[in-house]
Amino acid sequence: MNLIKQKNIILKSSREFLADAIFPDSEEKLPIIIFVHGYKGYKDWGAWELMGEKFAKAGFYFVKFNFSHNGTTIDNPNNFADLEAFGQNNYSKELDDLEVVINHFKNQKEVDSNKIILLGHSRGGGISIIKVSENKLITKLITLASVSTLDRFPKNEAFENWIKEGVYFVENARTKQKMPHYFQFYQDFEINKDRFDVEKACENLTIPTLFIHGSDDESVPLNHSENLHQWTKDSHLEIIENANHTFGAKEPWGNDCLPKELDEAVEICINFLKKS
Repeated sequence: MNLIKQKNIILKSSREFLADAIFPDSEEKLPIIIFVHGYKGYKDWGAWELMGEKFAKAGFYFVKFNFSHNGTTIDNPNNFADLEAFGQNNYSKELDDLEVVINHFKNQKEVDSNKIILLGHSRGGGISIIKVSENKLITKLITLASVSTLDRFPKNEAFENWIKEGVYFVENARTKQKMPHYFQFYQDFEINKDRFDVEKACENLTIPTLFIHGSDDESVPLNHSENLHQWTKDSHLEIIENANHTFGAKEPWGNDCLPKELDEAVEICINFLKKS
């Protein structure tokens, strides 16, 4: 099958960011899957490209993108080259970015705009759930290892220090960079707390929804997806045994095949999308 790849398309919300599209060369209009990366993630991390290829071979128009404030840049999309932008990120900006992505790609000539699917990983799962509750164009939702709350901030003394210092740092285990979070991140959450209520958003979902989680997730415990499934009426929960938070993928991914657990997750997604 001949796949078409469009790399590093420049989009803009509060600032410019990049998106990719992977899709089969087809005369038919295709359902679109928009992949939403998680915290300290980016569009070309690990095996996401291979995942996109597998979805495209199954007949989908697959989109992945960098959030505008995820720390990457237009010129350096695979590294956290702009930590100041990373520190200025918040959930409102991510939801704005995702809206720009939806509006851009739903109008592409290869896309069936009546079949828009969000696929969110980790924090991107929580963002996707909020977006689905707000944007009625989206027809199906899948999350991979999603969080069940966006209230994931320092507590107690660490929170008081954050107020006092105005910033706290998280070390990136892979790059060893000290990645800043300015206090505006929490302020944005507090102002929009009702909007960012994942449980309430789940209760309002009316579209087919699939939650996938690994049994050995070291970052977001399995009970997060169990909660999401419990809160969402028309939903399915699939647990992949022995899968970690990234379903066996890592950065860099030096293999031309998907890791076993991520391949299984994608198969489950494709079956769900074909049947639901």
